[in-house]
Amino acid sequence: QVQQNVERLFTRFVEEGKATVRLREPAVDLCLSKANVINLKTFLSAVRLAHQGNDSGVLPLSPLVPAKNSDVEKPKTKMIITSRRDYPLTKSFPFSLEHLQTSYCKLARIDSRVLCLKKLRKLDLSHNHIKQLPATLGDLVCLQELDLHDNHLEAFSGALCSSGLQKSLQFLDLSQNQLQALPLELCQLRALVRLRLDDNALLRLPCRIGQLRRLRFLSAARNKLPFLPSDFRNLSLENLDLFGNPFEQPNPLVPNIQLKIPLSLLECAARATVNHRIPYGCPLLPSHLCHDLEVAKTCGCGSACLSSFIQITVTMNLHHVAHTVVLVDNMGGTEAPVLCYFCSLGCYSQFLDRHLQSNG
Repeated sequence: QVQQNVERLFTRFVEEGKATVRLREPAVDLCLSKANVINLKTFLSAVRLAHQGNDSGVLPLSPLVPAKNSDVEKPKTKMIITSRRDYPLTKSFPFSLEHLQTSYCKLARIDSRVLCLKKLRKLDLSHNHIKQLPATLGDLVCLQELDLHDNHLEAFSGALCSSGLQKSLQFLDLSQNQLQALPLELCQLRALVRLRLDDNALLRLPCRIGQLRRLRFLSAARNKLPFLPSDFRNLSLENLDLFGNPFEQPNPLVPNIQLKIPLSLLECAARATVNHRIPYGCPLLPSHLCHDLEVAKTCGCGSACLSSFIQITVTMNLHHVAHTVVLVDNMGGTEAPVLCYFCSLGCYSQFLDRHLQSNG
């Protein structure tokens, strides 16, 4: 179907026997090359008339001759650019690309032309100067691997984590950037298998990181993590690297008490929702309560804690969550502090009794 379906004709090199017809549906480029110049111009005129709904039969079109296999150019699926001088400034990227690497190109932002490559499965933008990521990056619904290693990122948008990348993204490399925190929404990237966060300035990991059920490789070495979130216990990894973080020395006997008596109505509502297993969502409960439940702490008894809790850090052997563990420090340790929460003095007292008994 040609009528009203031609988005654009590229005829700059028509005198060389080359032209491109870009269709709207399906969204493909028809690349013509090695054509007879006169026949090519006639064909393009016919395409213009057909697009406008006019009769193209009056044009002297030549009969079609099957092309030889050697003359047919296969759609380009991979492009690797590793220097600024090779970066295409006037030429479009092929819409058929599935793998694109543009490294060492001094890019300050992601090229809008890249965001139109809907078939991309692997995008490597490492070793550039990118500071921000556009929200439209999430429209690349086929994207499985995203490498942003060695850039100038100060934030990773939660909107990207709530986009189509939720179902597709399996590899994410944010190492060697300037990140201090990651959005809670990162835990919505449920297809993630590999996550690299090395050499940033992270002060914490997302509190719901245990929701990444498919995650097998996690690296967050050389950051500023003082402890791990309590949900870290729910991970099941093959390889874990947390070397070079300034982990605090855990002390279960020095709690951070944030109990509020009496409990607020919001706290009571949150605990009732969790304790009675009430399904929640914005149409069912107030939006602010739903948001609070997304970041709620969980006591060992199963109760939720919002702003009323007792917090301590306890030691966890990282082999409980990973088969292979890179040493945490130069002393050969494989243990790290993890946060632990209690909803009441009673729950904390029970833990303390067990802790003192196990330590003699």
